[in-house]
Amino acid sequence: MAVAGAGGVRESGGRRHRVVVLVRDGMLPMEVGIVHRIFGEARSADGEPLYELVTCALRPGEVLTDTDFTVRVAHGPEALATADTVVVPASGADYDRSEGCGAGRLSAELAGALDRIRPGTRVASICTGAFVLAAAGLLDGRRATTHWRSVDDFRRLFPSVELDADVLYTDSGEVLTAAGVASGTDLCLHMVRCDHGAAVANDVARRTVVPPHREGGQAQYIRRPVPEPQLSSTGAARAWALEHLDRPLSLRELAARESMSVRTFTRRFREEVGISPLQWLTRQRVERARQLLEETALTVDRIAAESGFGTAASLRQHLQAAVGVSPRAYRSTFRGPGSEGGPGHGDA
Repeated sequence: MAVAGAGGVRESGGRRHRVVVLVRDGMLPMEVGIVHRIFGEARSADGEPLYELVTCALRPGEVLTDTDFTVRVAHGPEALATADTVVVPASGADYDRSEGCGAGRLSAELAGALDRIRPGTRVASICTGAFVLAAAGLLDGRRATTHWRSVDDFRRLFPSVELDADVLYTDSGEVLTAAGVASGTDLCLHMVRCDHGAAVANDVARRTVVPPHREGGQAQYIRRPVPEPQLSSTGAARAWALEHLDRPLSLRELAARESMSVRTFTRRFREEVGISPLQWLTRQRVERARQLLEETALTVDRIAAESGFGTAASLRQHLQAAVGVSPRAYRSTFRGPGSEGGPGHGDA
């Protein structure tokens, strides 16, 4: 039985949270590597690994990749019964996408393997791994995503799933989905962040040299992700804003940093980042507040000022919208009871 705490990730008896990755013929090595790298880099304050990683296949032995080499996998589907989290990356055609009565059905071997997963286990997919979860009935009535090129097939085969084709990843509690290869990194970091907080997730991001946080609601496909060489970027304004989150920041001020009109800056920003400047600012301020709640004993009032929310009430509103808890509850989760930060924290 898992003990209560940050994500319930440490099992009774001190066993580490076990992440089992299910690979099949046609696997994308990069997707499998992402899972092992992100969870494998997560460390406690004393440097101990926080997760145990296991790779399994439908049968132990050689598994074909989508290129010209194979991977030897030591574990069979019995490993799924020991998992606290199961990750299903993309692979070849282990479900039927054709028209007719067999459409969207799993192979008997894969269905039998998935039946080994214990109730209450967290299950996640990357890219077209969402087809496997949907065919197993795990996504019925839930919000999910998959790679933008597979959207039409997915909607035709699984009309009972609430497909959101425009996001990087979705989190429905026990079931999560990521849109594609790179967003698998975002999803794994999101799970680490939910389990152990922003500080651990940010440390993993630094170790693996990836962005520490891209919200699931960010667009998965930006038509011009890199600005044309002759056009200015909004990167300098973003870097400057991160150094001045504690003060009010207007669109006019940010645009002036890049010598652009507000209209041009807003359009260029959305093209490069996928969301509006104000949405981006709010997310950065929430991340700053989370970091301060986890790593300092500052009062909630002070954290609200340092992160640019101004008041504890504003911070409480935005943190509740982002993670579903109050600042006080969030701090208690990652710093323990009685760590509210002294006078001035109020009932936030």
